[in-house]
Amino acid sequence: MAEKMIIGGKEFRTQGKTYIMGILNVTPDSFSDGNQYNHLDRALRRVEEMIKEGADIIDIGGESTRPHATPLGEQEEIDRVIPFIREIKQRFDVPLSVDTYKGAVAKVAVENGIDLINDIWGLKYDNVMAEVIAKSGLPCCLMHNRKNSDYVDCVQEVLQEIKDSLKIAERAGILDDKIILDPGIGFGKTFEQNLMITNHLEKFVALGYPVLLGASRKSMIGLALNLPIQERLEGTLVTSVMAVIKGVSFVRVHDVKQNKRAVEMAESIISSGR
Repeated sequence: MAEKMIIGGKEFRTQGKTYIMGILNVTPDSFSDGNQYNHLDRALRRVEEMIKEGADIIDIGGESTRPHATPLGEQEEIDRVIPFIREIKQRFDVPLSVDTYKGAVAKVAVENGIDLINDIWGLKYDNVMAEVIAKSGLPCCLMHNRKNSDYVDCVQEVLQEIKDSLKIAERAGILDDKIILDPGIGFGKTFEQNLMITNHLEKFVALGYPVLLGASRKSMIGLALNLPIQERLEGTLVTSVMAVIKGVSFVRVHDVKQNKRAVEMAESIISSGR
């Protein structure tokens, strides 16, 4: 694993440090915060707030990826997300990621200054996505996803399917030092499988790429604690601390301030023993 990667002109250490990716959903129907930030003024205030709270990257998404959500067409997603990207890039000096699995959306986002492409289908949904990323020269996050949870050995099969995404990236010419991996908590996995993946995050880190964990407020936490979406902060904090312990480089979260503090505390404890 390379010791660092550059995102939006900023240096990120890929070992011994966990960074905070703040979530900005500009959607009317996101599972957790739908209809909260789909107006420009509210979104900009939220970005400013997350930066003050310690977000290292902002991840903007225009289409809800919750189960049974209605997919957006390419142009509709472009029309929804690009104005936000333009305004955020104009007003704030923070690396900005776009959460999309459509090559056409990613291409327009690149043209409007996006810094990272976060593909929840790991280059497997749209056969032009890998080419768009390669031509852009930008870093990307490749997430594991599939349409069912029929595994024999969940951890090993997810690892293998992530390796398949890496092969697609290699064929397209995406450089290794531009890749982040995401095991895909909540996507194509049962409650028990999500717990298992989280418990074995070190195996994903061992692939030799920075790893991102996106577990914030997800059903894994709700089912484990029998809590509704807005009461899943403590459970999310545990997953972020687990991420630090396992060597994960990024956590994608809704509650930036609290997760930042939890991550820094965990890092302080771990670094004391070195």
